[in-house]
Amino acid sequence: MAPWRWLRKAGNSNGANGASIVAPRSEDFWALRDVNIEVAQGEVVGIIGRNGAGKSTLLKILSRITEPTTGRLRMKGRVASLLEVGTGFHSELTGRENIHLNGAILGMTRAEIKKRFDQIVAFAEVDRFLDMPVKRYSSGMEVRLAFSIAAHLEPEILIVDEVLAVGDIEFQKKCMGRMNSVAREGRTVLFVSHNTAAVRNLCSRGVVLSHGRVVKDCAVDEAVDYYIHRIAPGNKEESSEPHVMYHCSDTGTDFAITRIEVLDLAKHPMPVVETGDSFVLRIAFRAPRSVARGAIDLLFFTIEGVCCFHISTQPDGTFPLDISAGEQAIECIISDCPLAAGTYRVGVGIAVPNLEWLFFNDNLTDITIHPRDVYGSGMPPAHPRSIMAVKHEWRSVPAYRSASRAAGS
Repeated sequence: MAPWRWLRKAGNSNGANGASIVAPRSEDFWALRDVNIEVAQGEVVGIIGRNGAGKSTLLKILSRITEPTTGRLRMKGRVASLLEVGTGFHSELTGRENIHLNGAILGMTRAEIKKRFDQIVAFAEVDRFLDMPVKRYSSGMEVRLAFSIAAHLEPEILIVDEVLAVGDIEFQKKCMGRMNSVAREGRTVLFVSHNTAAVRNLCSRGVVLSHGRVVKDCAVDEAVDYYIHRIAPGNKEESSEPHVMYHCSDTGTDFAITRIEVLDLAKHPMPVVETGDSFVLRIAFRAPRSVARGAIDLLFFTIEGVCCFHISTQPDGTFPLDISAGEQAIECIISDCPLAAGTYRVGVGIAVPNLEWLFFNDNLTDITIHPRDVYGSGMPPAHPRSIMAVKHEWRSVPAYRSASRAAGS
């Protein structure tokens, strides 16, 4: 796959004696470089990476919107692209007219468009606004119609960028279901999204881009894990430094929490936590004096202040804690984190159980739990729809019969 080169002219100025000198120069910026990808018919490939990694440029080249500076692109089959809101729409035309226009652009005959017209309208849920110019559509309505056209006109290759983030939750679910159907029909899907749970659910293969280069091309779970723990925003690739969630530089003379680190079970830095992950919170604290049988309490709240859970070293009686004067640390291992995706407040306390708080702050810091499709439904549980992702299963049983009915039979 070819790179795209952007050529920029810049100038230097010298203000001495009121004179200025402008010397044009060129600076090469490679949005993509040395990208070689081969996608077979029927593959569903997720393309992930940070903002600016080159994902959208790659899709524009694949959609033949942008010509590569060097290299070649070979594609076989009809391509339908959904790259950004309103792409391919004529704002003055109605929804009905744009369906026919987009179908013609994709190479569909009038008969083919007519055959699928009702399905497109029903899926997009825009029947009431079909004869209204699309310039009066909301962004969500545009996305619904654009996706419906692209997905129902039976392209051999479907290319979808992050635009589904504009739609509501129910429509996103419908889109995922439709793309799954397209994939099962043996068509090729290229899917760009920052929603790693959606990528895991839909795709069988993952391509990770970083600074315009392919850094991982493998099974989707391996690719997503690599992105989350090595590439995602806020991460330091190959970093051995702890991921510090909270740090207090004030030494003071009172009881205090001084540092909280997030680690994986092997005690490596863990910058990103997903629903269902097991992780370690290492809590460092300072005590001006010794306390026999003290306790450390850990609390998680929603942003709105609802307590999700409150755990402690003391109430269960399994970890009596004698606090010594000075600096020390304790670790809490949280297994299979039950929190749905969202940001949560973290509170920590130091206590003499059932007597007094030596330190307590119910809004000490916060933690973001990232989405994971723990139910395999295509829609990972997320706050505020759900706070907890509870492990469960459903079973079908024979029709219920009450005891009185059973006795009378």
